[in-house]
Amino acid sequence: MEPFVRVTGATAPLDRANVDTDQIIPKQFLKRIDRAGFGEFLFFDWRNDDPGFILGRPEFRQAPILVAGENFGCGSSREHAPWALGDWGYRAIIAPSFADIFRSNCAKVGLLCVALPATDVRELLESAPAPATVDLETELVTLASGRTVAFETDPRVRQNLLNGWDEIALTLRREDEIAAYEQTRERHGPDVTLLGA
Repeated sequence: MEPFVRVTGATAPLDRANVDTDQIIPKQFLKRIDRAGFGEFLFFDWRNDDPGFILGRPEFRQAPILVAGENFGCGSSREHAPWALGDWGYRAIIAPSFADIFRSNCAKVGLLCVALPATDVRELLESAPAPATVDLETELVTLASGRTVAFETDPRVRQNLLNGWDEIALTLRREDEIAAYEQTRERHGPDVTLLGA
């Protein structure tokens, strides 16, 4: 996974609370296990029902930072929601709060969820698409006004994102230990002498 150190770019405003994973990526598109190609279905129902849906506007299309209302990512725990957001091009999501499982799923694919106070989120929503910077190394968000706001990230999540370590990479980092264990562990299985070998 691509390391996340900092991202600077336009902000895309989604001024809605309780955006659930079925709105992020509707269930009818959950037919593949490959992570690629879900971006085209991001917020599919909202984009189809409303031709003027704000995230479809050109000034927000290339924004790497999504700004949303509280409890973003609630609903079912589908991994496809972070896949779709990442495939669309978002690297960070800023909101007052997130559903826990959604936040965890995002971290596993290199998408950073940043919880900020509602007043700071409001400033970002109202100034979009003005650029902001999300810096995971310093744990600071720089708003369009130049003001900085601190945020906290779970230390393990922070380390994994900064280094680009997904769960497979974390396992491979212990490859020598795994190999040593496999060489020394007691084997329980059939007695080959009883099988006529």
